[in-house]
Amino acid sequence: MIGRYLPYLKQYRASCILGALSKWFEALLELLVPLVMARIIDVGVARGDVSYVLWGGALMLAMGAVGFGCAVFCQRSASIASQGFGTNVRNALFRHIDTLSYREIDKVGAASLVTRVANDVTQMQSAVAMTIRLVVRSPFIAAGAVILCLILDWRTGLIVTAASVLVALVLWAIMKKSVPYYTKNQEKLDRLTRITNENLEGARVVRAFANREKERARFDAAAEDMLGNSIVIGRISAWLNPLTFAVINFGVALILLLSGFRVERGSLSSGDIIAVINYMTQILNAMIVISNLVSLFTKANASMHRVSEVFDMRSSVADGAGCAPDFSAPAVQMKGVGFSYAGTDQYSLRNIDLTIGRGQTVGIIGGTGSGKSTLVSLMPRLYDASEGEVIVFGHDVREYGLAALRSLFGVVPQNASLFSGTVRSNLFWGNDKGTDEDFDEALKVACAYDFVYEKGGLDEKVSEGGKNFSGGQRQRLTIARAVAAKAPVLILDDSCSALDFATDAKVRANIAALEGTTTVIISQRASSLMHADKIFVLEDGGIAGSGTHAELYAQCPLYREICDSQTRAEA
Repeated sequence: MIGRYLPYLKQYRASCILGALSKWFEALLELLVPLVMARIIDVGVARGDVSYVLWGGALMLAMGAVGFGCAVFCQRSASIASQGFGTNVRNALFRHIDTLSYREIDKVGAASLVTRVANDVTQMQSAVAMTIRLVVRSPFIAAGAVILCLILDWRTGLIVTAASVLVALVLWAIMKKSVPYYTKNQEKLDRLTRITNENLEGARVVRAFANREKERARFDAAAEDMLGNSIVIGRISAWLNPLTFAVINFGVALILLLSGFRVERGSLSSGDIIAVINYMTQILNAMIVISNLVSLFTKANASMHRVSEVFDMRSSVADGAGCAPDFSAPAVQMKGVGFSYAGTDQYSLRNIDLTIGRGQTVGIIGGTGSGKSTLVSLMPRLYDASEGEVIVFGHDVREYGLAALRSLFGVVPQNASLFSGTVRSNLFWGNDKGTDEDFDEALKVACAYDFVYEKGGLDEKVSEGGKNFSGGQRQRLTIARAVAAKAPVLILDDSCSALDFATDAKVRANIAALEGTTTVIISQRASSLMHADKIFVLEDGGIAGSGTHAELYAQCPLYREICDSQTRAEA
């Protein structure tokens, strides 16, 4: 699995190699320091040779200075490589998520995807930095210290080797025990992110219903759940340092006990004992670093699996071979269409048969949950139908390239979504080659021209989500964005719900005046659809009736009930 992420480091190959080599050279110098110190003790101190001691001290200072320079260079190289790696992975992950259909996004969840793009990639990024800075150094220090101890004195070296093996076993046991909990921690972070996101986006709803305490309790419960899991990880990880210190310190005590007699007999020098103790200290420090790396790489491993899950997903909506639309054919046809959302066998739509002629204005009405928005989502292929055919301008939607198919539709979603920037930058979403005149015309069709130019014109700032505009203004701007696309088919998904009746009627009249445009309107208001060429009435995922307003009012009880209930409400 690691191999799949190496290409993201390719352009930083020099930083990785040079950084690792500089860290390796610093480690080599550190391993030589105890040998120089042993010579100072055995030669300079034992013989009272001050010049030798000064020469040895100067050599150690020089080695320290060179090692410091190598460490700084490695730190810089690791930062460049890890930050670049994180940027590359994050960009690739975002691009891949953008290729997924609504079905895959619904399955994973938006909150989880945000956590994976932000937090999980950051964990992987940290692992790259630590690999360059410490993974090369720490094992080399530990292995080098053991080898040098064996060279200095094989009996003492065996004790050092045994202590190092015991520490390695402790690290392996701790890592094996803690890995599952780190994976759970990321999942619990997903839940926490989801709750936070819901409360930030729905802050007005929470306060309007005076549910702040309830939402705080829900957040606290999620935080406590994550805390409990983190405490388990902490309890397992807490054994690392005590056990490694105990093993190493026991090894030092054993060396001092057994080697003291040999120093008295002259078979082992004091300098060698000091060097071995220094090497034990280096091994201890290296093992402490490795123990911390265990925690880091365990988190990174869990994060890498979560990121890989997203990369392994393939869109259920595959790009078609490509075909040219036949504008003499009906705009949209559905034959025996059924659809169910991911994770459920229950069909949201069943046995849908309809035809929408080119240039017609078609209305879709029905109760909440009847499948209206789902139905229009199948037209530009935001979802693929589970069964049946969806035909647009003479071709099955699966035959079109996705970009070409969606260029045939101007879609106004149920939720009026705007992006931070300006009014002009939002209208560019509909038509990236549009002129100011095109945008002004689109604003006039959507009855948005007046309030836009009262505020500041096309260069008026749009905050995140368009929060600096009212609900009705946001809806009219999204209508203008769709109109600016000049697409053959315009889909309005309950896009005038925040407008008053007069403005709603004026927007519909302006859209009806657009030449050659097929309009599909979803609305809860029967009055908004009365003048449509054809109206489809949906109930429980099926078509309960179709025809003009007069025909449906006479023949469809459900439609008549909707009209009568709204007439009484208005009265």
